[in-house]
Amino acid sequence: MNTRITDVLYKIRLFFIPYLVVLIACLIIKITYTREEIYFSVNKLYTHTGDFVFPYLTDLGEGYMVITLTLIMLCLSYRKALLLATSFAISGILVQIVKHIYHAPRPVIYFEKDLSLIHFVKGIRMMEYNSFPSGHTVTAFSAAVVLSYVSVNKRYGFIFLLLAIGVAYSRMYLSQHFFEDVTAGSIIGTFSTIMWVTFLDNKGFMHSQRWAKGLIKKK
Repeated sequence: MNTRITDVLYKIRLFFIPYLVVLIACLIIKITYTREEIYFSVNKLYTHTGDFVFPYLTDLGEGYMVITLTLIMLCLSYRKALLLATSFAISGILVQIVKHIYHAPRPVIYFEKDLSLIHFVKGIRMMEYNSFPSGHTVTAFSAAVVLSYVSVNKRYGFIFLLLAIGVAYSRMYLSQHFFEDVTAGSIIGTFSTIMWVTFLDNKGFMHSQRWAKGLIKKK
């Protein structure tokens, strides 16, 4: 099977087209407002509901969620599980490289003289460095791309996008990252996964009957 990048983009179109619109809006916001203005605009929008929901939503970008989702896919299809696991690995390596190049301070360090002005969610352990880019956001968008690609119902692509955006916003809401951190994370997660899926799913073995099966074998 000859899988081209245009084939991948077509399959994830209900994720990718809205994502491009959101990305353009984010870039406009970034060049219009300062880091401080964006941060405090988000931080002042806290609610009791948000303080309860976002710590759970942000967990969708955690490593154990990656493992759980991969194991579920392994039961359904070896091909889908391999696409998911390797996409996580590739995007994860990329984000760690960038993080250690920049070693950027997180909000709790960046605003250490203004902490009294910031709303922090109780019970959340604040990270100090490696802010840029957001690893949780990379994971969420990488997963969203793969799930949009392998889902039978392509309409789910938009839902996966909303969940990924929710994870990205949660990182800002919880004061773990800045706006540019999550924007860059979405770019790394989305485009590295699109390129990797195009490369890997172009391999002949990926479309054999054996790889279409999972641990719960299909008849």
